[in-house]
Amino acid sequence: MRDNYLSSIKKQFLYNRELGWKTISQLPEEKINWQYNQESNSITQLVKHLSSNMLSRWTDFLSSDGEKAWRVRDSEFESESFNKDQIKKVWDKGWNCLLDTIDSLETQDLDKVVYIRNQGHTVVEAINRQLSHYSYHVGQIVFIGKMIQNDQWQSLSIPRGQSASYNQKMFSKEKQRAHFTHDFLPKKER
Repeated sequence: MRDNYLSSIKKQFLYNRELGWKTISQLPEEKINWQYNQESNSITQLVKHLSSNMLSRWTDFLSSDGEKAWRVRDSEFESESFNKDQIKKVWDKGWNCLLDTIDSLETQDLDKVVYIRNQGHTVVEAINRQLSHYSYHVGQIVFIGKMIQNDQWQSLSIPRGQSASYNQKMFSKEKQRAHFTHDFLPKKER
């Protein structure tokens, strides 16, 4: 299992990246900066936060604290207007840092201790912490996208009312070992 962990966790991060970007991609340009109210975050703010967190946590992952001195977390939540090209650059910068770090890790690294705000975590614990954190915010991005798109929303999973036909399709196949992200991720990332 330990040998499979890094491969599996990478696919789960890729899945979250795809969920978020497929949401952003279907939104009108003028809506990515929309906020429900002052206490809510826009998609732009969430992308800035995710990317900054990723850069902080995954830069020098094994050798420095995950909360870098150069990070200004509060600024991530300030309102700014970005266009989709700007959002894509910020999005990709954070995800590329994370994925490059995951690719550099070896099975023997999993029990090493890394720090986030001086709290020690095994590498596995730190990775799981970040997966949970990113999933939380990507879920917010998807929810905001669904609110914005309303009846124009294009489902990212099994569309409403199609569970029975999807299950029928899946159960008509031979049993096989596959990661749940297989049909969702682009072929180059499976």
